[in-house]
This record gives sequence, C-alpha cells and structure tokens, in this order.
Amino acid sequence: MEELAALSGISRPTLSKYFNDPGSVRQSTLARIEEALERFEYRPNVFAMNANRRLTRNIGVVVPYLSDPFFAEIARNMERLCADAGFHPILFSSDGDPDREAANLDSVQAIKPAGALIAPLGRRTHRDMLEGFCESVPTVLFDCDVEGVGDAFYGSNKSQGIGIMLDYLMSAGEAPAFFEMQDAPNPNANKLRDAYETQMRARGQEPMILRAQGQGWNFEEIGYLEGARMIDERRLPTNTVLCSNDRLAIGFLAASYERGLRVGKGPGHALRVAGNDNHPFARFACPSLTTVGQDYDAISGASFDKLLSILESGRRPETASERDARVFDGHLVKRNSA
Repeated sequence: MEELAALSGISRPTLSKYFNDPGSVRQSTLARIEEALERFEYRPNVFAMNANRRLTRNIGVVVPYLSDPFFAEIARNMERLCADAGFHPILFSSDGDPDREAANLDSVQAIKPAGALIAPLGRRTHRDMLEGFCESVPTVLFDCDVEGVGDAFYGSNKSQGIGIMLDYLMSAGEAPAFFEMQDAPNPNANKLRDAYETQMRARGQEPMILRAQGQGWNFEEIGYLEGARMIDERRLPTNTVLCSNDRLAIGFLAASYERGLRVGKGPGHALRVAGNDNHPFARFACPSLTTVGQDYDAISGASFDKLLSILESGRRPETASERDARVFDGHLVKRNSA
C-alpha cells in the first residue's frame, strides 16, 4: 500500500480508509483510487490485512466430506451468504477423518476468525478439541449436533422425514425394509434408523433392517456391491427398500438394473426403491429416485443468521437453555423409483 500511495499520489491513510469502507471517501477521491487500482493492477491482500486486526472478517466453514453433494450444496449456500454480508468464507473438508477435523479446527483458529460454521463428524469427533474451539470462537453447528457444544445447532427433522416417506410407500404397496451401512461414518444414519424403527412400530409394522458391509464415504459403491449381494442371496424381505441416503440408493438401483429387476411403479416392476436427502443427482438416476428433500436453504440460512446475530450483538449463550437447537421438516419428492 506504501508503494501504491507513492505511485498514485493518494495518501496511505486515504487508501486504508477506502479499503475498509469504499463509501467513506469522497466521490472524486473514489474515482482516483479506482483508476490507480486499474492502472497499477493492485489487489489488497485480505489475509494480511486481517492479520493486523483483533477481529477479522474471516468465517471458517468446516464440513465432513466436501465431495458429498449434500455438504457441497450446504457449503455453497453458506459461502454465498458470508460473501453477501461482507465476510470472507474459508472452507475446510475433514475427509471423514477425525484427526483431520481437529487439524482443520487449528487451521481455522490460525486465521483469527470472526466465527465458524461447522458440521462435525459426530461420535468420531475429538470432543475435547471441538469444545475448546467453540469456547474461544463463536460457532454454530449444523447437520450433526454434538450436545452442549457450540452456540447453536440446525439440522433436519429425521423423524418427520421418515414418517412422510413411510406413509407414502405404505399407501401404495408393501412396508419398506431399511437399507443402511452397518458402520456408517455419519451419525445421522443411526438417527434415521431409530426414526424408521419407531415410525414402523407406530404403524403396527415390524422393522426390517438390511445392513450393508463397508466403511468410508464411497456410498454408491457400497450400495451397489451390497445391494447386488442381497439380491443374489434373496435377502430382501419385501419388494420395497428405503435407503438411508440417496447415494446408497443410487448404487442399489444400479445393482437392481444389472440383475434385470425393474424398479418403479405398476405392473411388471419387481422393486420399489426410495432414498433420503434429495441428492442433486437423484432426479437423473434411472429411474428417477423418490426421496425426502432436506431444506438446504433453511439449514444454511438459519445457521448463518444465528452466527451473524452473535457477531453483531457480541452476546453468546451462557447456559444450555439459551442454546438454540432446531430441526427443519423435509418434503416428499415423488419420482419414478417408487
């Protein structure tokens, strides 16, 4: 900035004032500065500027697995919300690894964030690390709650989503079996299974659980391999399968197709298959996948709005009763697979 001041003839204090708030300088000065920026191709280093401030405009966003379309969509929404409000979102992916998640928390602290938006791994999270981070940085958790940690939590209503799917599937055919990973990396899978078992019993049905072997986040491959095995071994107790998430369901659809089983509605169809999440590719599966859509906008919007209100007020929850924790209802997406 010293060099730009010398070259342009505009004082450094005036340039600094402009970079902090362009509207704070006179219109004639604004035009001179913008002309100098264009001529000398100057770009301020936002991170260097923030390093000199007690409170930066950085917001750390940490997700468990960025290549998962659900987290990619949520992160995209949060990135836009942060930028629109004048903050600098910085995204980290934990790749399903609790040690990497802990390292990401250290990296977020290193950028002196104003706050953080975090979807933790859950039961695999190093809780002590997350607690320490949340004590020092205003933090809103989303998707997966770690009870008592962070200033707020926002996610999806698993029980409501499973309930509307069961009602739909059972209104037109057999009650569904629940297809899940035995060792799912995301704790929401356990909540979905619990919701399925509770909701089935509430409807006078005995739960039917199909547990796929496999670890990690390669859900489509696990759904394909384990779906094929169960079909070959005639393990399906019903002609209707409700998958824990859409990515498992897409793999299961591929296995069904390769074995000559028609999936869908009406005469000539051997199976009905449904999922959960409304994965961005679900409507392009073959057949298109019936699913429960999560309210991406509500989850990301509520998370950012809460963090922004904390940053603007300077007030964080002091007790567990003050901590806001909300879940948002999903909606039924009717397509051709069921």
